[in-house]
Amino acid sequence: MPRFDAIGITVKDMGRSLAFYRRLGLEMPDAADAESHVSADLPGGLRLMFDTVELMRSLGPEWEAPGPGRGVALAFLCDGPGQVDDTYASLVEAGYTGRTAPFDAFWGQRYATVLDPDGNPVDLFAPLA
Repeated sequence: MPRFDAIGITVKDMGRSLAFYRRLGLEMPDAADAESHVSADLPGGLRLMFDTVELMRSLGPEWEAPGPGRGVALAFLCDGPGQVDDTYASLVEAGYTGRTAPFDAFWGQRYATVLDPDGNPVDLFAPLA
């Protein structure tokens, strides 16, 4: 039986995208910024893969680039509500786009959303209690 193994994100600028995800704790060597395909191991055995638009186009002439924020949404669990606020502020201060400022959601989480360099939403969350 097939086993779910990886999540893929198509990126316009590998270095800029990897810089964003490094700020969220993913470890990738600096040399990866110049690659067309990069894979990062995630807790629990999954992988997050990054492929450049150019690489994807080379795999098939029918491939079309997704529009901003149209293909993947990721969520990062923070240690607490304060870390949601601090991480959001740090990313926005670094020049990334904040979509939803931190707030206490009715479902019991401190919640915020930033956009990665390709417009994909990245949620930051932590339980309130």
